[in-house]
Amino acid sequence: MRSISLLLAGAGAASAYTITVADRFMYKNIDPIVFPGRYDKSHMHTFFGSDAVTANTSTSAELQAGCSTAENPNDYSVYWVPTLYLRNSSGAQPIPVNRFSAYYVSIENAEVAIPQDFKAVAGNVSASSQAGVNDLTGVQWFCEGDATEDGKDVSAFPTETCSTHLQTLLLFPDCVNEESLESAYSGTQNWSGDFKPANRCPSGMKRMPQLRFSIRYDLRSILPGGWSGEAPFELACGTSYCSHGDFINGWLPEAAENMLLANAKREFAGVDGPAGKSDAGSLCGVENAQDADPEHGTSDYEESKALLGAN
Repeated sequence: MRSISLLLAGAGAASAYTITVADRFMYKNIDPIVFPGRYDKSHMHTFFGSDAVTANTSTSAELQAGCSTAENPNDYSVYWVPTLYLRNSSGAQPIPVNRFSAYYVSIENAEVAIPQDFKAVAGNVSASSQAGVNDLTGVQWFCEGDATEDGKDVSAFPTETCSTHLQTLLLFPDCVNEESLESAYSGTQNWSGDFKPANRCPSGMKRMPQLRFSIRYDLRSILPGGWSGEAPFELACGTSYCSHGDFINGWLPEAAENMLLANAKREFAGVDGPAGKSDAGSLCGVENAQDADPEHGTSDYEESKALLGAN
């Protein structure tokens, strides 16, 4: 079985970390980071976290006014990814998410908390092969608990039926300029000549906790017969290689600072805050989260594709 340590490989296998789990609350063809204010430019996304998000959202305060589906009541962040579909003779059906987990890893290396109003996109929406996938994003698709497929691109869908869940991973930048909110991945790729900062960040940036998506999809009811060969899946953006994710920080400021304290041991630590203990659950009730702007945009996949085709 893949242990948590293996899931965190590449981000510090034994690093200090915390997790927040959030339920899906909507499908919608908006992207407030890439296409703010537009309802005809974005492919379909699956949203988790604060339901206050709209096509115009840009601040943490906006998200903190909503109902969050996160089990940590201090997390009002919004997280979204391109919707995953099963494609067959009946058309396309969204594949149910079994569990969305937002890991915050390598906390022992963090110098600052994730800033309020911070937002980021990880992954390459235009990628159509492994060559187009940035290694720093850590994009992986695999069957949870199953043996690794020999010869398969790490970012390609599995070619055989999963014994449990289909799983994907995605890693976000961990360096931030606190003033401009620009971000980058840490690493020696940022070193040049005599410029070799200990935090491995570009000039003017500091390390923050690194966000990592881990998503498990439940195929058992939607594809009970499994598959062999090319997987009958498609992301709203295209193939598995275009996998990406978006994030707008909504952590209550006190909790964001408390996250930095989760580095006393190189293991999991819950993040408490003014809204309660880390595992207290949603304050508003997950079932009450809903689209904050139902009059605009669509949750219909074919309609969203038609809108994109018209542009």
